Amino acid sequence: MADPMRIRAQAQGGGAVVRVLMSHEMETGQRKDAAGKTIPAWHISDVTASLNGKQVFAAEWGPAVAKNPFLQFTIKGAKAGDKVSVSWKDNRGETRTDEATVS
Repeated sequence: MADPMRIRAQAQGGGAVVRVLMSHEMETGQRKDAAGKTIPAWHISDVTASLNGKQVFAAEWGPAVAKNPFLQFTIKGAKAGDKVSVSWKDNRGETRTDEATVS
């Protein structure tokens, strides 16, 4: 299983700013190893975020996203104490979900 995501959710104005650092290799499938063999593609394909169990964000990613991607978005209507959950799924079927409390 992948390393935990680092999630920071801070109340700001009428919502919350969420910053997420994901730990993932994000291979494109186009690089070659030292022996000249192509390294298979391995990248995050789907990202979702929920506020108190209700989905508020969804994205489809491809191989062009950098290693250990950083994501930032705003959730309107979020307040201190609310729970923000972020999940991803990669093209090998692996998943990761982590959550943070809006401060």
